[in-house]
Amino acid sequence: MPRKQVHEEHENLERWLVSYADFITLLFAFFVVMYAISSVNEGKYRVLSDSIVQAFNEKDTSDRVVHLGQNRASILPGSGKPIGRATEEKVPPNNPVAEHMKTIAKDVQNAMESLVKQGQVRVTQSPRGIQVEINASTLFASGDATLQPASTQALAAVAKVLAETDNPIQVEGHTDNIPISSPNYPSNWELSSARAGSVVRLLTEQGVQPGRLVAIGYADNKPLDANTTPEGRARNRRVNVLILNKVEGERELNLGN
Repeated sequence: MPRKQVHEEHENLERWLVSYADFITLLFAFFVVMYAISSVNEGKYRVLSDSIVQAFNEKDTSDRVVHLGQNRASILPGSGKPIGRATEEKVPPNNPVAEHMKTIAKDVQNAMESLVKQGQVRVTQSPRGIQVEINASTLFASGDATLQPASTQALAAVAKVLAETDNPIQVEGHTDNIPISSPNYPSNWELSSARAGSVVRLLTEQGVQPGRLVAIGYADNKPLDANTTPEGRARNRRVNVLILNKVEGERELNLGN
C-alpha cells in the first residue's frame, strides 16, 4: 500500500496577536483604575475655587472695628464702622440709629475716661451695638464677685448714661481657665455669673430699668487670649457690658423666648 502522505503544518505567524490583545486589554484596565482613583471630587473643587475667588475679591477696608480712647485709633478684626478720636467718621444725618449709638459710645467713653487711658477699659462699636470690655481686676478682688469701692464710681457714671436710653443691655462675666473651688463659687461658672450679676445689680441701683438687663456667665469658654501666660489670663478675666441696638436686642429676646 502506498504510504499516506503527511501534510506539513505551516507555522501560524499571527499567534502574537493574542498576547498583544491581552496586553492591551490589561493596560486599558490599568489606566481605567488609575483614572478612577485619581478622579477629582467636583464638589470639593468648586468649594475650593469659590473660596479662592472670594478671598481675592475681598476688600481690605471692610469689616473693621476701632478702639476708642486712644491717641491713634487701632484697627481690629471685626465688623462695624470705625469711631474714635483719630478716625472719627461723620454719620449721615438720615441715620438716626447710628447717630444715637455713636453718642452713647462717646458718653460711655467719657464716663470711664481714666480707666480707658490706663488700658483697663476698651470701648468698641459694631453693627450689633457697643461693647464695653472691663478688666476684672478693676472691678473685683481675685476669686471674688463683690465690686470694689474704687470701681463703683466709674460704673455709676456709666449707669447714668445707660439710664437715659432704652437699649437692651447684656452683661457677660468671663474668667481664665484656672479652676476655682470655694464655698461660694464651686467653679468658674458660678464666679463668672456672680460677677455679671453684681454689675447688673449696681446698674439697676443707679436707675437702669431691670427689664432691659441680662446677666450671663461664660466661665473660661470665650477667651480673648491664650491662657498660657499671666498676661493672657489677665486679659481673659473680664466683664463685658453690651449695649445692643434695638433691632439686635429684640431679635435676641425673641430667640430666648
